[in-house]
Amino acid sequence: MALRICTASSCRSRGGEALRQALAAVAPAQGEAPMVTGVGCLGPCSDGPLLALGPHLFSLQTPEPEPLARSLQQALARNALEQWQPPGSALIPAADPFLRLQRRLVLERCGQIDPESLEAALASDGYRQLRAVLQQNDPAAVVEAVRCSGLRGRGGAGYPTGLKWATVAAMPGAEKRLVCNADEGDPGAFMDRTVMEGDPHRLLEGMAIAAFAVGAQRGYLYVRAEYPLAIARLRGAIAAAEEQHWLGSGIDGSRFGFHLELRVGAGAYVCGEETALIHSIEGGRGTPCARPPYPAERGVFGLPTLINNVETFANVPVLLQMGPDAYRPGTKVFSLTGQVQRSGVLEVPMGTPLRTIVEEMGGGAPAGRAIKAVQTGGPSGGCVPAAELDTPVDYDSLQALGTIMGSGGMVVLDDTTDMVDLAAYFMAFCREESCGKCVPCRSGTVQLEQLLRKLLARQGCPADLEQLERLCHTVQQASLCGLGQNAPKPVLSTLRHFRHELMALVGEP
Repeated sequence: MALRICTASSCRSRGGEALRQALAAVAPAQGEAPMVTGVGCLGPCSDGPLLALGPHLFSLQTPEPEPLARSLQQALARNALEQWQPPGSALIPAADPFLRLQRRLVLERCGQIDPESLEAALASDGYRQLRAVLQQNDPAAVVEAVRCSGLRGRGGAGYPTGLKWATVAAMPGAEKRLVCNADEGDPGAFMDRTVMEGDPHRLLEGMAIAAFAVGAQRGYLYVRAEYPLAIARLRGAIAAAEEQHWLGSGIDGSRFGFHLELRVGAGAYVCGEETALIHSIEGGRGTPCARPPYPAERGVFGLPTLINNVETFANVPVLLQMGPDAYRPGTKVFSLTGQVQRSGVLEVPMGTPLRTIVEEMGGGAPAGRAIKAVQTGGPSGGCVPAAELDTPVDYDSLQALGTIMGSGGMVVLDDTTDMVDLAAYFMAFCREESCGKCVPCRSGTVQLEQLLRKLLARQGCPADLEQLERLCHTVQQASLCGLGQNAPKPVLSTLRHFRHELMALVGEP
């Protein structure tokens, strides 16, 4: 029986790696396999550091390495490892809604295997779908399977993935490129980071399959510099995959080759927009440009380019393994944070009600408080009021409420939250992150924040509310890229669902 210690960023910040080293020092290997393994995120980050022993998950509430190691050593000496409970820990039962209500497809291996071991990934069916695809040698069939699955881009826009792949595949020319957008920048969002830290080979396999399907020979994995652990594990995974011929030339003995480069971004939020990301990859300043042409026609270095985000690519191996019909409608990975009793990373079937995620899985607001709203989509999204928590989490339902699913960040707000102040915070974020290329975004975000600050200082008047709404629509309609086009959404969401809080600031009933 193996001990699995979470060594992802959250648990690592609470001493997870030190605990792993202490336990590994007293636990003998089981043949060639270590008894103590560092793994990716186990889910409920707020309870970390986390330790899994067989089916049991423990929250190590008093993570002292030496007493923990001594206790393990004593349990091993008594041959009582199966009955061992770490001192000072709390058991998180498998029946806990946070665990029970998940459907882990993308995160299937995350928390189960050593993310730094290619052998562990291969033993858990890693690269099996890539091998099958190469043996069948039918790129069009892969594109059709993705199209039939209904998979939509998990980066936020929700564009049909199969249609995008088919568009790139149909472009003329012998040279094409593939890009993974891992520039995850929304406040409170860390889904892609979880995949890259916990199961990097699943991402690499999905990218290689996509490259084969659309005819791309080279790819770029663009990661923000604020993810040092993910970067280190990706570099190690790419090197290992190249050494064993799962990347590079002649993959798995075939004639197909895919060469992948890791590019580290400087942390500009606007580089999450695909044209700005392309400029950054090319060595230029990360600023967006007008479309068309779209990247599928003219992307990196002027070549037809497929761009998807981490979670979209990570869906591909499991989609092909299950088949389109069994896979549909798929799942979505969320990071649940904010004023909620249990926060962390979870994966649920598409269409799961917000109430299930927030109240059942997250345990609701802290004791004595009530949920006021849930922010989805980060600075590009809006707030879902408590009265609408039965809304299913899917692209169209959230859009009807004036917000978006985005990449999957979900921030819970309790009844102490000032919604106008929150809107001002997000507007300040967008103002700071604007590249400044177009006037509507560069000046509009400044003016919107100033209007909100004026209202918060109780220096506004009813005419300011009218001006606020007009300016939101102007910025939304006239901005060049998605940052400016979506920046007003938190303000418009507040105007729609919490207008009474704005009215109170100008003295109107």
